[in-house]
Amino acid sequence: MTTGTEPTDTESHPSSGGVRTGTRAAIAAPHLRTDRWWLAPAVTAAGLLAFVVYSTWRAFADTYYYAAPYVSPFYSPCLAERCQTMRAGPNADLFGSWWALSPAIIILIFPLGFRLTCYYYRKAYYRGFWASPPACAVAEPHKKYSGETRFPLILQNIHRYFFYAAIVVAGILTYDTVLAFRDENYDWGHMGLGTLVFLVNIVLIWAYTLSCHSCRHIVGGRLKHFSKHPVRYRMWSWVGVLNARHMLLAWASLLSVALADFYVYLLASGVFDDPRFF
Repeated sequence: MTTGTEPTDTESHPSSGGVRTGTRAAIAAPHLRTDRWWLAPAVTAAGLLAFVVYSTWRAFADTYYYAAPYVSPFYSPCLAERCQTMRAGPNADLFGSWWALSPAIIILIFPLGFRLTCYYYRKAYYRGFWASPPACAVAEPHKKYSGETRFPLILQNIHRYFFYAAIVVAGILTYDTVLAFRDENYDWGHMGLGTLVFLVNIVLIWAYTLSCHSCRHIVGGRLKHFSKHPVRYRMWSWVGVLNARHMLLAWASLLSVALADFYVYLLASGVFDDPRFF
């Protein structure tokens, strides 16, 4: 309680910003947490940064992305004419010969947009990179907060549309997984270590995609009476179970898609041959 002669929080800390205003208690310490609160956002930032560095390298490498019968998820579907020289499977050839950049640049826009606007990833990189806020009960260092009402963060609102694109991408990767049961001569009945890698990856990709908050809203949102929509209610309940593990699925699928790409890279570059089970 102030008496009128005591300095306000802003006056006591003239250089403070963000949540440190005159309406807050005049506490000199920036926070009262004594645990290693910075560890979680630091690990998150390191993990995301590692993936960004790896995926950027692989996207622009433009090589070693096909080893029969596997095609890297970073490069699928191959939509440029130049992919045919890599024998990267079915090729829609929508971009013809004029596309001079890596084929991965065409397709990665969609899964990248889906993950960047994902509710969990927003929390992850907001805290890890922007310190907004870095942890619970730790004030953010910014002088003001506008949320997602201004450019570029207002673009987060298009997440639901990236979800539709993510469904298409997951469908394509499912097709690639089915093709992984062929051998290098495209005969069916093959199963190697790469087949298992692709199977695990597609299961995690679908689990992460369907656990999305937008998916949950599409399935069961705007319903006033669940009893009148038993099928949608059952689907909403299933998605809700996945949604509770959205963070775990986000990291697991991020790791699995990078692992699937790296496995194809090792095979294509001749590091080793794909071990076969039959």
